[in-house]
Amino acid sequence: MEIIKNIIDFVLHIDKNLVLLAAQYGTWIYGILFGIIFAETGLVVTPFLPGDSLLFAAGALSAMGSLNIGVLWLIMAVAAFLGDTVNYWIGHYIGPKAFSMNSGLLKKEYLDKAQAFYDKHGGKAIILARFVPIVRTFAPFVAGVGKMHYGKFLSYNLVGGLVWVTLFLGTGYFFGNIPFVKENFEYVAVGIILVSVVPIVLEAIKAKKP
Repeated sequence: MEIIKNIIDFVLHIDKNLVLLAAQYGTWIYGILFGIIFAETGLVVTPFLPGDSLLFAAGALSAMGSLNIGVLWLIMAVAAFLGDTVNYWIGHYIGPKAFSMNSGLLKKEYLDKAQAFYDKHGGKAIILARFVPIVRTFAPFVAGVGKMHYGKFLSYNLVGGLVWVTLFLGTGYFFGNIPFVKENFEYVAVGIILVSVVPIVLEAIKAKKP
């Protein structure tokens, strides 16, 4: 429970926490940010890491001159791309073995549904998932489990990663240092998470229409 509380506190005050990290570690902050984004997108066990709000806060920090926005964009884009790539191959090689036990949540029927889903909506799902916390961590894994063709996954992974990083870094860079945003960052962080869910909700509503 204490761990969850600390994670929530870190996310809600990520702007202040990044400033402290940058002051303490200097240029190593780039490596720390790379690691967080890579882990959130590349490791199925760390979906709780703050991707959207982290990028937003990092963009705001860049506007203050603490980070180079060009270098940051490149590092974050690479982290996002490599993260999804690693996650895909983990799902590709390990996922089927886990599902073969056909127990609990890992039922063979779920694997078959994942295959059918990605055959029909693969590219769109990969791109949309980038903007939804937790979902973006599992999407490439399921794509690998469902044996989505890697060439197809690669292109959508690249597009989705670039759009995601550019949007949140850019938004943070241009709006993160507005006084109102800085003074109410915890509400902004929650707002970012809520807005991130909108694409999937709209897609679900659209899918239910006859």
